[in-house]
Amino acid sequence: MSYKQRLEACGIDWPTLSRPDLPFAPTIRVGDVLYVSGQIPEILDDIPSTGQVGREIDLEAAQKSARVCAANIIYWVDKALDGDLDRVVQLAKMNIFISAVPGFTDYSQVGNGASEVMRAVFGSRGEHARCALGMGGLPANVPVEIDAVFHVR
Repeated sequence: MSYKQRLEACGIDWPTLSRPDLPFAPTIRVGDVLYVSGQIPEILDDIPSTGQVGREIDLEAAQKSARVCAANIIYWVDKALDGDLDRVVQLAKMNIFISAVPGFTDYSQVGNGASEVMRAVFGSRGEHARCALGMGGLPANVPVEIDAVFHVR
């Protein structure tokens, strides 16, 4: 099964993204480490869910947003590795930022949406260290943003 098929088996279409006109890159490779900039739950040129978790966004929608962020990370890794995701040795770390109301405590549950996608797509190479943090707000009023670090060859 291809990586695209594995992602689609998670209920997520393969992303179609374009590099934003911003003063930073979606990915930077330093030796055998690939850093992926924070990805938001963008589908094509649309952000279907905005707002804070616990206010406009419920836990299920936040998990779905995290899953889309994970798909977008995979998309940029694929681009950085010239379409050869077999070159991923290991997903080392993900940082999951969640815009949530005071008192919200299910950050790990939101993060699990992204972690499950990575495990489904990469198998044991998708197991990773992780941090899930609450934020008072995120760019474009998104509920979730995720960055990642990969060991690649």
